Amino acid sequence: MKVIIVGSTHAGTNAALQILRDHPETEVTIYERHTNVSFLSCGISLYLDGQVKHLEDMFYSSPEQLTSLGATIKTRCNVLKIDAEAKTLEAVNMDTGDLINDTYDKLIMATGSTVTVPPIFGIDEDKVLLCKNYDQAKAIYETAKTNKRIAIIGAGYVGTELAESYARTDHDVQLFQSRDIILNHYVDKNFSERIVNTLEDKGVKVYLDRRVTAFTGNDNDELVIETTDGDFTADLAIVCTGFVPNTELLRGQVKMDKHGAIIINQYVQSSNPDIYACGDACVVNFNPTGKPAYTPLATNAVRQGMLAGMNVFGNIQQYMGTQATSAMNIFGYTLASTGLTLQHAKKSGFEDADMVTFEGTWRPEYMPTTDKLSINLVYDTKTRLILGAQLFSKHEVAQSANALSIAIQNRNTIDDLAFVDMLFQPNFDDPFNYLNLVAQMAVEKEVKRNNNHPRLTAGMYVAPGEQK
Repeated sequence: MKVIIVGSTHAGTNAALQILRDHPETEVTIYERHTNVSFLSCGISLYLDGQVKHLEDMFYSSPEQLTSLGATIKTRCNVLKIDAEAKTLEAVNMDTGDLINDTYDKLIMATGSTVTVPPIFGIDEDKVLLCKNYDQAKAIYETAKTNKRIAIIGAGYVGTELAESYARTDHDVQLFQSRDIILNHYVDKNFSERIVNTLEDKGVKVYLDRRVTAFTGNDNDELVIETTDGDFTADLAIVCTGFVPNTELLRGQVKMDKHGAIIINQYVQSSNPDIYACGDACVVNFNPTGKPAYTPLATNAVRQGMLAGMNVFGNIQQYMGTQATSAMNIFGYTLASTGLTLQHAKKSGFEDADMVTFEGTWRPEYMPTTDKLSINLVYDTKTRLILGAQLFSKHEVAQSANALSIAIQNRNTIDDLAFVDMLFQPNFDDPFNYLNLVAQMAVEKEVKRNNNHPRLTAGMYVAPGEQK
């Protein structure tokens, strides 16, 4: 069987490795526009502030490795056209200009995404950079050496992490966000306020509700950032306004969502049975809502890539879907989230969604040290199902987001989480783990809402610290 993989970052590389490991006799051809494969763009901020010393360490595979395993790697080859009915592909060698015509039995689309380029006047200015691929990462690193004042447009994960890295390296940072909260896909407003305060304490100037409308210059050779609420100046701007899928090659040939992301089934198969899609080119099956969603995260890409590599040989392994679980470290704090925020739960049709916020510590206060911990737990008051959660602490609480991700995937309720078995040892937590405690708060809130007898709340353990 001949399999063509278009694109080779997270998803494409993992698809190729899976095929070559399980079915080494397969003819695998990979088309990639860049000279490299498998670049971890999530490491750009780590490279910028020196935590990662070499950008090349952000590759977990190489054309040479894939070739040694039996694949044919066509780097610097841009695919121009795919005919899904005829199973043909046309590409161009970007160095020689030679055209390439190829055929396939199965096609894996792993074409990824590009940075959303908003309709901002002057966005093609030399002092305005994007942040996604290896070459852009090198440009960001080099320009940081000679530019002191940095404007970051967009306060999602990439923008927020870059703001921290620039601040750590003694830059003057301005972070612009068109909404009234940052990280709006991942946290609710109360957590956004904590993170904004953390950024501002470290010198980052955060401007909310400021939509950037233009980039221009002035007589001092400064970059002028024009916004809906005043003008600002900087030496350099980085645009981090989200991502859009690269799926033009299959437009009109397979079903896509409103973003242009390829719709997949439980075997990561498109509406064409011979075409599979993975990574940022396709949707995810989002378990909290039970509906497809466009969620470009590396965690989704690696899993979908492996599944594509399995399922081109038949319906072998079903895609379990995702809760979009993620985490970041910001000035020594861990922020982790999973599932829906309360705001997004309401927008997704959960009209009866609600949230409780736990304020306490992650282990007993009588221990020599501990840290404050805040948790938002989002749930449906009708079904009592857990819909999402956010955690924020100087303690490493990211793995707790993984535990809550499993609870959402398994459709557990607040009642389940309130008493699920978790270890107790004072080095690690209280007699009731903080995940138990936040769920017990939700149960108690529902008891009061419905004027029920407090059957579950009687005798509940309450950790030291404020809880609301």
